[in-house]
Amino acid sequence: MLLRATLFYAGMAAVTPVIALLGICLLPAPFRVRFAVVSRWAAFNLWWLGVTCNLRFDVTGRENVPSRAAIILCKHQSAWETLALQLLFPAQAWVLKRELLWIPIYGWGLAAMNPIAIDRSAGTRALRQLVRQGRRRLADNIWVVIFPEGTRVAPGQRGRYQPGGGLLAAETGRPVIPVAHNAGWFWPRRSFTKHPGRIRMVIGPPIASEGRSAKEIMALAEQWIESTVATLPVPALADTAG
Repeated sequence: MLLRATLFYAGMAAVTPVIALLGICLLPAPFRVRFAVVSRWAAFNLWWLGVTCNLRFDVTGRENVPSRAAIILCKHQSAWETLALQLLFPAQAWVLKRELLWIPIYGWGLAAMNPIAIDRSAGTRALRQLVRQGRRRLADNIWVVIFPEGTRVAPGQRGRYQPGGGLLAAETGRPVIPVAHNAGWFWPRRSFTKHPGRIRMVIGPPIASEGRSAKEIMALAEQWIESTVATLPVPALADTAG
């Protein structure tokens, strides 16, 4: 497993600067062109993950993805979902901590993807920024991706769901698309090695925002995500580790 993970990260390290520089060169191009190019980084890494670590995935609920841009609220257990979402949904902008943009090369590529980079310590000001910039992205038919727990949470645990996604939905009238998965068992947070197997991801039915408060929207999303995660299989990692 250590050798496989080393090969995976070697491949990721090789393609990251290439794609990041391409993203920067394409800054004058329309956003959808940049997204189509830069998201190839995620496509390569998921393919390479399967080749090197024998870690693949299944997705159900693709029929729940509407044609019009919406707000994605996804469970955050791993780095894996940050790759998978780029393949499963159209052109998208992420809500992320601004410090990620300061990482050399990687941060440059992120900046080319028009993220909503917030200062987590800013409180209400960060929420206003999320709504203001999120509204503009949605008006341009660009999806907005939010990890409502704010940070990666180990399988079987639940973080505090932040109100930003519900507030953006209530202010814009756009639906929320909840997403659940069990990637944390296979690609744990802060773990170098990866367990072989098949990750399960479920895309839930849209949660309508019209006539609902931000608090109600978040409660419905949290209930669906957490109850769905609880139904996903817990892999017998001890049996697959060899």
